[in-house]
Amino acid sequence: MASFQLPRTLLGEGPHKVIAVHGWFADRSAYDPVLADLDTDAFQYAVVDLRGYGEAKDAVGSYTTGEGAADVLDLADQLGWERFSLVGHSMGGSVAQRVLALAPRRVRRLVGVSPVPATGLRLSSEQKELFTSAAHSPAARRAIIDFTTGGVRPGAWLDRMVTRSLTVSDAKAFRAWLDSWAGEDFHAEVTGSPVPALAITGALDPALSADLMRGTWLRAYPQGELTELPGAGHYAMDETPLELIRTLEDFLRADGGPLGHASTGDTDRPARSTGDESAPPGNTGDDSAPPGNTGDKSAPSGARGTARGRTTTGTQPQPPAPTDTAPAGMGGTNKAPRSTGDDSAPSGARGTARGRTTTGSQPRPPSPTDTAPADTDPEAPGA
Repeated sequence: MASFQLPRTLLGEGPHKVIAVHGWFADRSAYDPVLADLDTDAFQYAVVDLRGYGEAKDAVGSYTTGEGAADVLDLADQLGWERFSLVGHSMGGSVAQRVLALAPRRVRRLVGVSPVPATGLRLSSEQKELFTSAAHSPAARRAIIDFTTGGVRPGAWLDRMVTRSLTVSDAKAFRAWLDSWAGEDFHAEVTGSPVPALAITGALDPALSADLMRGTWLRAYPQGELTELPGAGHYAMDETPLELIRTLEDFLRADGGPLGHASTGDTDRPARSTGDESAPPGNTGDDSAPPGNTGDKSAPSGARGTARGRTTTGTQPQPPAPTDTAPAGMGGTNKAPRSTGDDSAPSGARGTARGRTTTGSQPRPPSPTDTAPADTDPEAPGA
């Protein structure tokens, strides 16, 4: 019997190979809004469907980030790509980091678009209930999408996103993937990696936010960078496609050549974690920046105009750690979005569709996924 192969769309013939991995709510069609405007002379993209999604909807598997990473490496072997860069959205960002853990020498550059950190995400009981119910509940999926895009997107767009999500995903696989990306912590396997790594977040997404990336991503990767897109929420491919393309492709173009960015150390082995591996990045009590991550870079050249993303690197002032925010449902206004079963209008879609930008340590409501890394609480759920 033939071995499983990830379904994919190949685009371009450029020398720099890139594998793009979708998130929890979609298949590879999540990248459709950006495909027409990618630089196919400089890059060749393979946009894949993970098991349980799209053309791989009926594929049998364990539906874990580790299995997804092994499938990505198998695809790279099939394509003859010895070295490549990775782009991962949300859950796909976790899969991409798993690839880095398994094969550090093969990864040129890493881009996470609203990526789940390698620490996983701790969910409160209320949040876990909402996310678990999303496997079968359109209303739960809609509530999550609405909240993570700032509550300002049109109802028709929310409905379309939910319909696509339900159509392209298998409910059993969808549920299993949740346990993996939220509950598994493998940060010790990637912390200290010299691979250049860019996290792109949306200012309207209070879940996988710039604050969270400062406490996780930038602490894990010595050559880590962070860009926040003011006009985007959790779905930058849909919300700000041109800004996203320019930001990620400018970062990929900065690669030093066929062998990628110059790095130090022995990359034949998985990247070693520096310091104390007993706590995830951002929860060590040491607020110093990762080695080599110094100074403050300006915004990427392509992210100009009013939609300019802010890139922060080095010894930036650290905001409160993710654990400083009470989980939803623990009192006061910290409530997770409720699934009412009424899909007639999105919550918060009132007046104009003007985005609210919140950055830094400004007060913001926690989201179902805006939680501390998985191993910062003994009651964190397992995989």
